[in-house]
Amino acid sequence: QEEAPEKKADAAATKKDGAGEQRAVVSYWGVPHSRITKEDGSNWRWACFRPWETYEADLSIDLKKHHAPTTFLDKIAFWTVKALRWPTDIFFQRRYGCRAMMLETVAAVPGMVGGMLLHLKSLRRFEHSGGWIKALLEEAENERMHLMTFMEVSQPRWYERALVLAVQGVFFNAYFLGYLLSPKFAHRVVGYLEEEAIHSYTEFLKEIDKGTIENVPAPAIALDYWRLPPGSTLRDVVMVVRADEAHHRDVNHFASDIHYQGHPLKEAPAPLGYH
Repeated sequence: QEEAPEKKADAAATKKDGAGEQRAVVSYWGVPHSRITKEDGSNWRWACFRPWETYEADLSIDLKKHHAPTTFLDKIAFWTVKALRWPTDIFFQRRYGCRAMMLETVAAVPGMVGGMLLHLKSLRRFEHSGGWIKALLEEAENERMHLMTFMEVSQPRWYERALVLAVQGVFFNAYFLGYLLSPKFAHRVVGYLEEEAIHSYTEFLKEIDKGTIENVPAPAIALDYWRLPPGSTLRDVVMVVRADEAHHRDVNHFASDIHYQGHPLKEAPAPLGYH
């Protein structure tokens, strides 16, 4: 006798994987489970990103580029970021693994906020965004992958997790309001935040080179996401993350410049895939 659909929906199929047994939910709605394999035929182990979303970081990017603040808004943005760095230096000092964890929980917010607001604007005005919605969401996703990587390297303490909740709650609402009032100011703030991120990761590398921080093997998630060769280490991970931050610096300063010239973002094609 055939089972009722309701019972099938509650059933679970058991499948064996290299890591052991996993319970796969059987869907009444017929939604298939995605089974993806790598080029060598082995199972793709990550559900949070796919092979076509991986890439090799461009390490040749100029890390020293800086936007000199000239306008009043630029100076406010610059000194706002400098002020935010001060309590971070005091709290984390030279614990760069945990500092990176905190940095990435904040850095992933602006792209999501900007992408969301541009999405709503596109719906209201019945117009395309020039690719900027996707570009900003790509940035947010890239920053989130940084966080997933550093979570494997440093296990945050309970009070650091609590600090993340507080900082993210304040920063999200502040950035949301700032983007509504002045997108050119909001993007400039992110540009300067990324410049500070480059500085932090440069200091991180110095500590690794001095032996203060152990150069442990790179997490498996980093090997696949950045297509790093086998045997890569934490130093290699910090190098590619720093390159990503430099690209985000460029994109946000570019977005701010577009607004300063009196143009909407949609008039300048977005740099999609520009990590």
